[in-house]
Amino acid sequence: MVTIYDIAEATGYSAPTVSKALNGLGSLSEKTRQKILDKATELGYEPNITARTLTTKKSNLIGVIYDDTGMNKGFSHPLFSPILTSFRDKVEAAGYDIIFLSRHFNMSYFSHANFRCIDGMIIINPATNNPADFDDFIKAKLPRVSTNSIFKDICTVITENEQGGFTAGEYFIKHGHKKIAYISAPVDGISSAPTERYEGFKTALKLHNLFDEELYEVCSSWDKQSAYEAFGRLIKRRKDITAVFTTSDQLAFGVYDYAHDHNIRIPEDISVIGFDDDFASEYVGLTTFIQNSTEIGNIAAQMMLDQIDGKTVPETIRCKAELIERRSVKTIKGFRLF
Repeated sequence: MVTIYDIAEATGYSAPTVSKALNGLGSLSEKTRQKILDKATELGYEPNITARTLTTKKSNLIGVIYDDTGMNKGFSHPLFSPILTSFRDKVEAAGYDIIFLSRHFNMSYFSHANFRCIDGMIIINPATNNPADFDDFIKAKLPRVSTNSIFKDICTVITENEQGGFTAGEYFIKHGHKKIAYISAPVDGISSAPTERYEGFKTALKLHNLFDEELYEVCSSWDKQSAYEAFGRLIKRRKDITAVFTTSDQLAFGVYDYAHDHNIRIPEDISVIGFDDDFASEYVGLTTFIQNSTEIGNIAAQMMLDQIDGKTVPETIRCKAELIERRSVKTIKGFRLF
């Protein structure tokens, strides 16, 4: 195995100088650094990550928390997957690798992070409904960023959910709807999206004196079967609703399934708006919101790199979601758009 001492002998530089060049440290000239890197490649040098970590106290690893909590989407989630891709591209360009953190083998996320000696951590989607599981991360000085859940003292890059909810409410109202329902994903204390979208939606309806608390239903999970059941409870309780806004497209698909099974037409009988622009949304004609996942991932990566460099970062950064108009919202007959 080629060592830094072999490279030092071949180039005429000292071992500490070679180490600085290989680890991107020190104030070496570009010519010197490149000469050492070229010789390392020529000799077939492969870095000893464990030794480098012990020496520099850096692993060049960013931990990723990304679990599927009942969504049954895995790495195909329309928001989380692109966030991960853009985040990975940016941190890899800066010289970091990513490693997934799990809660398996009786290890907490925090224990796994310590075991891997990570330099930073991104929370994309955790497999827990208990915010206390992150108390250790909140107290630690480890660079951290979140892209779906809001934690005190952890930089969060997230969608403007309230604005999205407000826009959905206004959109229905502008199309003449007055009995407008909201089907929420679980309010579990981790993801803020269900509550924030509802708050924006509620604000829009209250401005027009149309808010009715009875037209609110919460799903037991994030999957479409839970939404199927929630919409069933809602429609049996209030047969006068003409429109429904759902926390996510998966929940909207549950509404579609129930409508199909009970001869309810979309949008003729019920208008629907979702959130996420899932892959199937275009094919069913669902009006929905697309979140700027690439921007979220890029900003999250920059916030991570800034923290690693010792810079102060904002506590929360919001990115706008865009309404995609398709065929799932009907204009009430006799109503004139304003």
